[in-house]
Amino acid sequence: MIPDAVPLSGPRFQTEPAVLYREMRRDHGAVTPVLLDGDVPAWLVLGYRELHQVTGDPALFSRDSDLWNQWADIPEDWPLLPMIGRKQPSILYTVGERHRERAAMISNALEAVEPAELRRHAERFADELIDAVCAEGAADLVSDYAMLLPVRVLARLYGFADEDGPALVTSLNDMIDGRERAIAGQQHLASSMGRLLADRAARPADDVVSRMLADTGGFTGEEVAQDLMVMLAAGHQPTADWIGNSLRLMLTDARFAASLFGGRNSVAEAMNEVLWEDTPTQNVAGRWATRDTQLGGRRIRAGDLLLLGLQGANSDPQVRTDGSALTGGNNAHFSFGHGEHRCPFPAQEVAEVIARTGIEVVLDRLPDIDLAVPAESLTRRPSPWLRGLTELPVRFTPTPALGDTSR
Repeated sequence: MIPDAVPLSGPRFQTEPAVLYREMRRDHGAVTPVLLDGDVPAWLVLGYRELHQVTGDPALFSRDSDLWNQWADIPEDWPLLPMIGRKQPSILYTVGERHRERAAMISNALEAVEPAELRRHAERFADELIDAVCAEGAADLVSDYAMLLPVRVLARLYGFADEDGPALVTSLNDMIDGRERAIAGQQHLASSMGRLLADRAARPADDVVSRMLADTGGFTGEEVAQDLMVMLAAGHQPTADWIGNSLRLMLTDARFAASLFGGRNSVAEAMNEVLWEDTPTQNVAGRWATRDTQLGGRRIRAGDLLLLGLQGANSDPQVRTDGSALTGGNNAHFSFGHGEHRCPFPAQEVAEVIARTGIEVVLDRLPDIDLAVPAESLTRRPSPWLRGLTELPVRFTPTPALGDTSR
């Protein structure tokens, strides 16, 4: 264990992560020694160039978690096992040609989604959620809206019946919350996915699940189910936080005030700014060194775990020389990853359409929206992994519901 290792926990990930990453870079360099729960050692890669190297060299920095040199000291009840698992059959831990085949299967299934159909579903569910609060004159745009929208849209694309949506929302949010209902949420999600796979195997339809089952790559039902659960979780929570973080920025930053009064040009700019400065996925586990090597002046041993410091790399002063300037259309951030394990491009497009539609529906339906609390009182979840608001209370002039918004 390195004596000056930094615990990857604590309130500063909630209150001031940007300052914390700057201090880590100042004190430890681009590759910082950290401690996970139970004082388990790892490296946090904060340098833009170093992260590009790690994610771009799968031969040296593998996604195969079996390589980890700490498994002998990991207890069976280690709280991070759902995030850093062993022998998991999902695409997250598949490497080489098999990974490329699985990534192609997912990309092909998502790429077949019609953009107009996707936006229609997103608008429909967004309108339903706004209908539930618009007459009240106040709402929490996190719990009442952002945390409910992405999974409803994704469930519809996968092939779930609309009436299954609310229970899927609850189970997925319980699982992500990681508390007493997490296991029950995971079980409900798995059983629901199993029933949908069985139904689509017998009666294929025009949906993501049917297209994945029809793939000729020879993937097992368990592999398809695991990948669908990964896609649902990875597509829901970061997209929900992207919506919440973008709305917070637009409600608190004068640079985006025009969007709140009928303009729409800066919605995309605000969303891109969030991906650079306030990205929903802050840190990712991980990569494992396949042999002894050097990285950022550090000696990395075979089997060492490297965590991908996406936000730290995005704010690397070597690439963000003027951190106060708007990023404009620059999308060279790491928020979707990099290399062969990056988020598939069709999945990025789906997330962007859901997030942008969700934001635009709020601005269209609640035109005089304003924060209901001081901006400095807004709080974040205390997580070093995902960054999102615990709540976003707003007030507005009550408006009538649209009613049935089915298209």
